[in-house]
Amino acid sequence: MWPDPNLKVATLVSVGQHPKSGRARRAEQDARAVELGLKMAGTRSRLVNVGAGDETGLRQYLGMGLPELMQVKAGTEADAVPALVEHLKTHPTDIVLTGIRAEQGEASGMVPYLLGEQLGWPVVSRIADIQKIEDGKADVLQALPRGQRRLLRVPLPFIATVDNAAPEARQYAYGPARRGQLAETNGTAIVDEARLEWQETPAKPRPKRLNVVKAKSAADRFKAATAKPQGQGGQVIRDGTDREKAEAIMELLISEGVVR
Repeated sequence: MWPDPNLKVATLVSVGQHPKSGRARRAEQDARAVELGLKMAGTRSRLVNVGAGDETGLRQYLGMGLPELMQVKAGTEADAVPALVEHLKTHPTDIVLTGIRAEQGEASGMVPYLLGEQLGWPVVSRIADIQKIEDGKADVLQALPRGQRRLLRVPLPFIATVDNAAPEARQYAYGPARRGQLAETNGTAIVDEARLEWQETPAKPRPKRLNVVKAKSAADRFKAATAKPQGQGGQVIRDGTDREKAEAIMELLISEGVVR
């Protein structure tokens, strides 16, 4: 049944960032969403980006075989949600696909939920596949922890975030990436005042807490180094006053060195 020429699929894409070099690239989760859109609607699947993204990163999506990417101009400091709401209202869409979160910038992962709230559409998180569409409803396979899956039936239209459990995106080709068109349209530019005061710095890895192991032999040291960490037992306080619960939390924070 795939691809379905009557199905209207839009994939929201952003410019990713290579974790080692920091260079602009296609975002991994967004690319998986594009792959799913290609499976369902073929080259009729639409690509949508908001802002002034790096052209090199955006063209990598075109290199997957799509003829056009619509770039909604709203400014680098503008909120992407109003521009996307306006665009989706003027372009009929059955399914909106996107990654779970961006690879740079704010990367809050809230965009699909804010879109769903303003459009009144259901949002399905972390999907691995869309199996079929029948009678205006889609059978969506949702990825769960530990490799589990859950089959959901969702009415159209809806928004879905694509998990890393979805099929890996195909390799992009240089020729189609250069031949694809970057179309532009103006969107609603509402500046996020809070972002004007932000200062962005590279993230630093948090140090891992090391357990002190008193091993008597090399075999014991190897076992301690490779053993799966066990969860620490906690205390669940169901009874007692609010003051007693607050004191227990404060004692824990002091013992962990969070509060001094």
